[in-house]
Amino acid sequence: MSRLRFGLIGTGFIGRTHAIALNASGAVFGERFAPVCEMLADHTEEAARRGATALGFARGTGDWRELVADPAVDVVDICTPNYLHREMALAAIAAGKHVYCEKPLANTAQEAAAIAAAADAAGVRHMVGFNYICNPLLHLAREMIASGELGEVYAFRGSYLEDYMSDPASPWSWRCDRSLAGSGALADLGSHLINLAHFLLGGIARAQGSLQTVHAQRRDPASGAARAVENEDIARALIEFASGIPGTFEISRVATGRKCGLDFTVFGTRGALEFGQERMNELRWYEAAARAGREGFRTILAGPIHPDYRAFCPAPGHGLGYNDLKTIEVRNVVRTITSGAAGWPDFHEGARVQRVMESIERSHAERAWTEVAP
Repeated sequence: MSRLRFGLIGTGFIGRTHAIALNASGAVFGERFAPVCEMLADHTEEAARRGATALGFARGTGDWRELVADPAVDVVDICTPNYLHREMALAAIAAGKHVYCEKPLANTAQEAAAIAAAADAAGVRHMVGFNYICNPLLHLAREMIASGELGEVYAFRGSYLEDYMSDPASPWSWRCDRSLAGSGALADLGSHLINLAHFLLGGIARAQGSLQTVHAQRRDPASGAARAVENEDIARALIEFASGIPGTFEISRVATGRKCGLDFTVFGTRGALEFGQERMNELRWYEAAARAGREGFRTILAGPIHPDYRAFCPAPGHGLGYNDLKTIEVRNVVRTITSGAAGWPDFHEGARVQRVMESIERSHAERAWTEVAP
């Protein structure tokens, strides 16, 4: 099959990470995983032209609909604010294009399910940008859990803590608007944590959640006036997996001092695993059967023995980075499309994550445990 031609919509932080990965995938994983950076869309023709030149695309456009309709584009890569995902994804699907969309897939579970159903009906491939689970050490963690090295797993503790909105002087943005962002910390950060929990331990069946908005108003940078923050800064939840394993979530965009605190611990009868994204090349393993006086967590360093690491570096301990996870993700997208096999995380996983988020929100409103919609 000829190389897939990608059209990228959006050149913000996430758009740049996708562009870096699209350009790097072939160099890291070989020519058959090298996409063509065909077209880039941004909010104006000038921004698109600059972006295309800077990010290695053949051409640019100020109209994303032109990109979607262009016969030279095989895959539409959506890196825009949340509220635009649904319209762009459905337009790309209607045009017969494969779709690679950043998380969260949509602003509601109903929207996400409709996008997934449309993609299936059209026979196009679809993937969501949950890049953290591309870490080779998280694949090792899942393997250790599945093989029984931890014994019977009886608890999960997960958190995603950042501080990008901890300063009350930080201005109001689209992330504070319910109609544009959907939920707050849940959508931006919690979606990654929920996907990670699914990846390690399977589906979540029920939740009891609590939401908190720390800074109820922020200054509008355009008018200077105070504007209401319409979604949560902090989300906390008790959860229960479909397997019966209990767990906890803590998610915050105002966690002073934390930059990328996506952390988890899995507790089992024979041992425990813990991981923190700020030290993403380390997995800590506790073995309960260790000799007396030898107890304690030991650190497993990422290395070429772990899948995908070797493609970047032949030496252990040197480490991968955030953009490397995106490069692995792009390879997965290309492989899914060219092989014709189903990929994961797909739009159905995007919808499942959305249902868990809505269960947490509904639980907060009802002050009770809620079932995650099937």
